[in-house]
Amino acid sequence: MNLSNLDLKQLVLFNQLMTLGSVSRVAEQMDMTQPSVSNALARLRRQFGDELFVRTSGGMAPTPLAEQMAEPVAEALAMLDRAVNPSSAFDPATLERTITLGMTDIGEIVFLPRLVERLRQEAPGVHLQTVRNHTAVHLREDMESGQVDMAIGLLPQLKSGFFQRRLFNQRYVCLFRRDHPVLGPCAEASYSARITLAQFKAAEHLVITSAGTGHGQVDELLQRSGIHRTTRLTVPHFVSVGHLLQSTDLIATVPERLAMQLCNPFGLAWAKHPVKTLPQAPINVFWHARMHRAPVNQWLRGVVFEELGEG
Repeated sequence: MNLSNLDLKQLVLFNQLMTLGSVSRVAEQMDMTQPSVSNALARLRRQFGDELFVRTSGGMAPTPLAEQMAEPVAEALAMLDRAVNPSSAFDPATLERTITLGMTDIGEIVFLPRLVERLRQEAPGVHLQTVRNHTAVHLREDMESGQVDMAIGLLPQLKSGFFQRRLFNQRYVCLFRRDHPVLGPCAEASYSARITLAQFKAAEHLVITSAGTGHGQVDELLQRSGIHRTTRLTVPHFVSVGHLLQSTDLIATVPERLAMQLCNPFGLAWAKHPVKTLPQAPINVFWHARMHRAPVNQWLRGVVFEELGEG
């Protein structure tokens, strides 16, 4: 491919198609007609000898060659933009847009209050919204298309094509009501010093499956350790855990930060887990490679690391 055969507008159009996945939306974004976009795409296809984008039920999907080109083209356009607009430094205080975060219900309970307050002060024009995609494919596709800016949590399905950075590791703990009859009365505090393995086995348990995250593997890991729980109730998410534990004799195995957040509002206590073989849960921030150089994404990552990270 001879670069002299390409013009800048073609690369911009290619980048927009990667982001939006729709000829009509690209036409609207670039103030072009749909036939003009289609003709420009036809020229790109001839020049590269590849379809680049194929029509699917979900929109225009990139071919392997287009995916290979996407990040270098996006970075090159970002560098050109900075070169010709040196004075247009990114200022979050003037940002007016919606930022979408993919996270679990644990993230909404533990992380969102701090992020909302930070963004209110630093970027008052930002509207924050969260999504919980129940399948790995949907979350991956939404991040690839730019519909989701970033994801936070234990999300082992986000690997190829994504950058990630560790926020922290957290251990699993036992969570239960303070006057649990199997455990005996706990001190009027959110922490119970110890729960024995015998007490853990004797109790009835609340199990959280949390599909699409690594947290749902806890039951499998306990079984591998030879621990068989008496499961009284299974729920698909963590959001109801506080309500369920405060009025039952169930015990739940949950991440430590969630336990600490739920104790005081629901009259609960938590204890170190008696099963020592449970691994810590790595909580990461994920972003797609195409967004790596984007000023908004770079700023957002900095905010998340400062507010939620350790060290």
